[in-house]
Amino acid sequence: MKFDPKKRTKEQLLEIHRHLITPRLIEEKMLILLRQGKISKWFSGIGQEAISVGAALCLNKDEYILPMHRNLGVFTSRDVPLQRLFSQFQGKANGFTKGRDRSFHFGTQEYNIVGMISHLGPQLGIADGIALSHLLKKEEKVSLVFTGDGGSSEGDFHEALNVASVWNLPVIFVIENNGYGLSTPSREQFNFDSFTIKGPAYGMDAHSVEGNSILEVLNELEPLVEDVRKNPRPIIFEARTFRMRGHEEASGTKYVPKELMAQWAKKDPIKNYERFLIKKKILTVDEITIIKKGLQKEINEAVKAAYAEDALPLEPETELADIFFPYDQKVVSPKKKTTEKRFVDAISDGLHESLKKHPDLILMGQDIADYGGVFKITEGFMDEFGKDRIRNTPLCESAIVGTGLGLSIVGMKAMVEMQFADFVTCGFNQIVNNLAKLNYRWAQKADVVIRMPTGAGMSAGPFHSQSNEAWFFHTPGLKIVYPSNPADAKGLLTASLEDPNPFLYFEHKYLYRSLSGEVPDGYYTTEVGKAAVTKEGNDLTIVTYGMGVHWAMDLAQSHDASIEVIDLRTLLPWDKDTVRESIRKTNKALILHEDCLTGGIGGEIAAWLAENCFGDLDAPVMRVASLDTPVPFAPILESNFLPKERLVEKVDALLSY
Repeated sequence: MKFDPKKRTKEQLLEIHRHLITPRLIEEKMLILLRQGKISKWFSGIGQEAISVGAALCLNKDEYILPMHRNLGVFTSRDVPLQRLFSQFQGKANGFTKGRDRSFHFGTQEYNIVGMISHLGPQLGIADGIALSHLLKKEEKVSLVFTGDGGSSEGDFHEALNVASVWNLPVIFVIENNGYGLSTPSREQFNFDSFTIKGPAYGMDAHSVEGNSILEVLNELEPLVEDVRKNPRPIIFEARTFRMRGHEEASGTKYVPKELMAQWAKKDPIKNYERFLIKKKILTVDEITIIKKGLQKEINEAVKAAYAEDALPLEPETELADIFFPYDQKVVSPKKKTTEKRFVDAISDGLHESLKKHPDLILMGQDIADYGGVFKITEGFMDEFGKDRIRNTPLCESAIVGTGLGLSIVGMKAMVEMQFADFVTCGFNQIVNNLAKLNYRWAQKADVVIRMPTGAGMSAGPFHSQSNEAWFFHTPGLKIVYPSNPADAKGLLTASLEDPNPFLYFEHKYLYRSLSGEVPDGYYTTEVGKAAVTKEGNDLTIVTYGMGVHWAMDLAQSHDASIEVIDLRTLLPWDKDTVRESIRKTNKALILHEDCLTGGIGGEIAAWLAENCFGDLDAPVMRVASLDTPVPFAPILESNFLPKERLVEKVDALLSY
């Protein structure tokens, strides 16, 4: 292996050595603790330390780095206190996740590190978002993100690299090519020898280095980082290495040929660097021993201190409170002056007002810039706010949601438009595993709003008509709003964009141009979590939202009975108090929604009513919803699918119970 010190001083070479051996010594201690049953699991980076350490040393401390589970050297090179690291590994309160996640599944703003999730690929899109913030703010900074050769097979890899290339983002994608994805060798993961082949395909530079040589990593990466700061663009940086231990310790390495293991053992990054230092008379064997003993003492003391910490307290209230980033909504009252607007124009107005109020708000979506979006909601926005803030995206929902999260991590706001709510499946992982869990895991807000054009009634068939709010209703950490009228459409959207927590904002396509109403001028917000009683009654309560409000109102106004209609407006968290008070008055409850019956939100509301309002009920809680089929295309089939025609029959049955 090559060890070219360039112009580095003796002191700098010694400092590199200290950074390089620290993660190795910690790992050796962790393996002992694992065998003793004092930690539950360990993902080893032994043999790969030069990549983590080299990458961390190339970046400034205020530049974000996004490591994976073999990058202990990132944390130690960023000077994360050892005791806190060991507290994290043991699930202690002094760790970074309050015992809610393990090992390296955490981030810390204090050290500009963004933690991974087990799905690997989503990290790459977040790095794009952080890099985008540097580009927008004209900061001479880079973001650097790690992935493995196995992780490069994920769709998120392609999406993130493609977005970075199209937008010319200052992000460095470090690929640790260590030969295996768990037990699957590289030849079964991809059909090429080096990731440099990927560079031309994405329109970016690609470099490959000996990842076990700390000086080669530094010598190749340092000038690239400096150049990207001044000439923003993405770069692929492949570091060839080998995983000397199992994917995690329990999996072992029996699937690795012994001769291959022996070959790579000769390339140990620490032993070889130490040979270089000894040869250059910078260190002696005895001095190396003394240095290691000093570090081992420091490690042992930190481990002991972490074990001496109190056991993690069980605080159920804190567990629930930490699902969301702390935020107390201050409702902005509307002005008295109103203008009649269509539903679609009220949404556009809400975005426009929010862009003026929040200069750090970025809008992203397919065709939303020049074209104005397929529903023309952002038409004209690019001319007023510029293409930096109104951004067309490639067709890559996962990377764009991740980019929005990256913007949030650096303190900006993001709105992502799904062209149709149906397409959110392509970004599902980012939403339910990154956005929703981030604050709970390491107290990091996810200030992202995802707009979801939803619903049937347009003869658009199974893939442009689904009501999929129930998919997310089950996920703690998300907030969901679903307006039914133009005034709420604007007020709930501005409220969602103001709140630093992740929102799904459902907007019914059928209402876009078929519904108009008076909308207050200027900026205002609607209270999140508060339902509206759209019609008072005494005989029966219909609990609904979205398009269901209009079906319920049509029936309530024409029916002989006195029917109360509640528009939930917010689905998560939903307003239990308003619903409870209505049931105490009418004593009968019918839940109506456009989504399919089975697994719909109505089932949860019905269960809650049965458990909490049983004494007030004079009849079973009933539900009306769409058929348990995909949404059909032909108008006659779609009409039969939707619940509107079955509503009156259900109401009459409940009234006569």
